[in-house]
Amino acid sequence: MTTHAPVADRLLGPHEPPRIELVRSPTPLHPAPRLSAELGVPVLFKRDDLTGLGLGGNKVRGLEYLIADALRQGCDCLVTGAGPQSNWTLLAALTALRYGIEPHVVCYGNPPPDEGNLRLHRWLGVDVRFTGAADRSTVDDGIAALAAELRATGRRPYVLPRGGATALGSLGYVRATIELAAQLDESGTEPAAVWLPTGSCGTHAGLLAGVAFAAAAFDVIGVTVSRPVAECRTRITTLAAAAAALVHGPEPAEPRVLGGCLGPGYGIPSPEGAAAALLVARAEGVFLDPVFGAKAMAGLVAECAAGRVTGPQVFLVTGGAPTLFTDRKGAS
Repeated sequence: MTTHAPVADRLLGPHEPPRIELVRSPTPLHPAPRLSAELGVPVLFKRDDLTGLGLGGNKVRGLEYLIADALRQGCDCLVTGAGPQSNWTLLAALTALRYGIEPHVVCYGNPPPDEGNLRLHRWLGVDVRFTGAADRSTVDDGIAALAAELRATGRRPYVLPRGGATALGSLGYVRATIELAAQLDESGTEPAAVWLPTGSCGTHAGLLAGVAFAAAAFDVIGVTVSRPVAECRTRITTLAAAAAALVHGPEPAEPRVLGGCLGPGYGIPSPEGAAAALLVARAEGVFLDPVFGAKAMAGLVAECAAGRVTGPQVFLVTGGAPTLFTDRKGAS
C-alpha cells in the first residue's frame, strides 16, 4: 500500500528534508571481473539501474525528496520536461502517478515515432507536449508556460527543471554515497574513484556533496554527455554547495569532469560508446544505455588505455533501459 507519509529515518541528520521511500536499497555493488581484466584495473558496478521503480535508474533517488516536497506543498500536478526519450520524465511521471499527482511533460522538437520511453509515457496517459523547436532550452519556457496555464485553471503545479537537477533532488545521491561507502567498507574495497555520466549535473553534485558529508576517500569523476566541461563544473559546484547547505554539511571539493566523449552530440550514440557498451554487455551481462552510460564507460575505457587510471574504480550504472529499444537520432 502506498503511503503519503514521509519516512522517519534521518540518515543525513536532523536537517534532512522529508523523503518518501522509492529506492529498493541498497542497490547492488558487485565486481566486474572480465571487464577488470580487459581494462587492467579492478572495476565494480554500482547498480542504480536496479533502483526498483519502473525500469530503474538514478533519477529515482532524487524523486524521493522532490515528490515528498510536492506532497508537503499540496500540489496536485507536476510539470517538468526534457527530450521525448527522457528517463527522467518517465520516472517523474511514474512517481507522481503513484502518489496521486497528475504529470505533465514538455519535450523539445516534434513528436518522433512512438517508441521507448515516449511509448511508455503515452501508455501511462501522461500529457506530453512538444515545443516544435530543436533547441533543448525551449523546454524551459515550455515548462513555465504550461505551469502558468495550469495555475490559471486553479491547479497547483509542482515545477521541476530538465533532469530534476535541483539542490533538493541532489540529496538523493548524498544518501547514495553513504550507502555506497558502507558497501565498500563491508567488502574491504578502497576505490580510487566513482565514475558516472554527467548530464544535468544533479547526480554528480549529490555524489560530490556526499563524499564530503561522509568523509569518504574516493574521487568522483563525471564524463560529460551533454554540456561543455566548464559549464558542467559551474553547475556541479553550485548544486553541490546548495545540497550540502540543506543538511548543514561540509563544503564539497572541486568537481572533476572529463570531456571528449560526447561524440556527434547529446542523445546521439557515438562509435566509442557503442563499442564500450558492447564490451560491457559481452563481458559482464550488463546493458548500458547509448546516451549516458555507454559514453561514460567510453571515457573510462579511454583513460585506462592511456594509463591514467590506477586502483579500483566504481562505475555507476544509471539505467536508461528503454532507450535501448529506439532508433536513436538525438531525441533524449
